[in-house]
Amino acid sequence: MNVSRVGAVIRKELAEFRRNRLIVTTAALVPVLFMVSPTASILSIKAQALGTTLDKRVEASLFLPLLIPVLVPAIMSAYSVVGEREQGTLEPVLTTPVSRAELLIGKAAAIFVPAAALAYLVFGVFVAITQFAAIPAVAAAVRHAPQLPAVLVFIPLLAAWAIWVGLAVSTRVTDTRVAQQLSTLGSLPPVALAALMSFQVISPTFGLVAALAGGLAVIDCTACLVVARLFDRERLITGARPSGGLPAPASARGPSVIVSASARLARRAAPGRPRGFRRSP
Repeated sequence: MNVSRVGAVIRKELAEFRRNRLIVTTAALVPVLFMVSPTASILSIKAQALGTTLDKRVEASLFLPLLIPVLVPAIMSAYSVVGEREQGTLEPVLTTPVSRAELLIGKAAAIFVPAAALAYLVFGVFVAITQFAAIPAVAAAVRHAPQLPAVLVFIPLLAAWAIWVGLAVSTRVTDTRVAQQLSTLGSLPPVALAALMSFQVISPTFGLVAALAGGLAVIDCTACLVVARLFDRERLITGARPSGGLPAPASARGPSVIVSASARLARRAAPGRPRGFRRSP
């Protein structure tokens, strides 16, 4: 693997994302939305409303930032292949000496680094605001929440899962909107598990978090291999699957094809009905 070629792919992908208004708008609005909402919810807690209300709001506030490393990479990775194909910028890259692994790793890294960094930044700002602006009881509840370590561990794993799902969808569909919708839906199953831990339906113990994180890491690595097998240069360039040779002879296509072809030849060879011919009563 050539590191310089991977770096070139990363720079090219980042330039493509900066030129796309939808990508830039999504990457800007989604983090702001999922930071403002939980922050306002935490800061609005009064001293008289401690107890069950505090626990529920802390659980919801620690869950919402986990949607950032899912939605942002899902939209970016869905555009990464089919969007560039629509813009006509993918074919020149596919004709270069860049290998399939270098291209996919470069695309994934160009999405993973900014998405994970943005998620950690938003989460850090949220925790900092709660520690300095919330009442002491609320600040202590956020600081000692058992879900806090799980959130830190699952941010990069969820981002990697969303990226590989988005790339897999983007290599198979031909419309950017369809790719973004399908990739977003495909990225949600791990979020359900994170929600169960955030709302303490499942107690987020250290052993459970480590086991789930290890399992998700294995799934991410497997998804990388699956996407590499789905990435077909010839199909992406020509828009069709490679034929692999000449078309099969008619005898190898089944009797129904031969019969239908013979019927068409017979109809063409049959003499037509003369003009002016009328059926006798």
